[in-house]
Amino acid sequence: MDDLIAGYRRFRAAGWPERRRVFQTLAVDGQRPIALVLGCVDSRVDPGMIFDAAPGQILTVRNVANLVPPYAPDAAYHGTSAALEFGVRVLEVPHLVVLGHGMCGGVRALLDGAPATARDFVAPWMSLAEPARRRALESAPDDLQRACEHEVVKVSLANLMTFPWIAERVAAGSLTLHGAWFAIYSGRLTVLGPDGTFAPVGA
Repeated sequence: MDDLIAGYRRFRAAGWPERRRVFQTLAVDGQRPIALVLGCVDSRVDPGMIFDAAPGQILTVRNVANLVPPYAPDAAYHGTSAALEFGVRVLEVPHLVVLGHGMCGGVRALLDGAPATARDFVAPWMSLAEPARRRALESAPDDLQRACEHEVVKVSLANLMTFPWIAERVAAGSLTLHGAWFAIYSGRLTVLGPDGTFAPVGA
């Protein structure tokens, strides 16, 4: 906790004075983010840093392996789905980005099995991505981990379209879905194209 408090103090000394007006405007006028980014909880993959976003610019939803579950409005608890509903139906974001990344521990658990200490929730959660595992194995790529990470992004994009209020907005042109993948080691971002492949974003 000491490191976090020290970081807060640095923010109050340097970050807050620079951005006080932005925060106060957001407090008074509310937020109008330009995108919802659904990323992984991995501490090395910060969507705000990757996209150099200012406060209020992006709504960030993070879970293990950037997974979107299928639409299922029942009595269970649906944190990711609730965040999607808030971003899409309440804040009406025009863009929704599924951001995968390299060296994803959730994808590793999907391929190799979850560690013994992560079987209460991680293992069943990652079973949502079983189609990604199958497709990656069938394609027999040189880099199975990366191929599966790409396929997980595609699974999440497909599951987004099971939400009727997302599919309606996509059809109407008021919401655009995007897939992306970030390489931790190189800092490179690739985006999913219409042909189903990921291509690098130019510097």
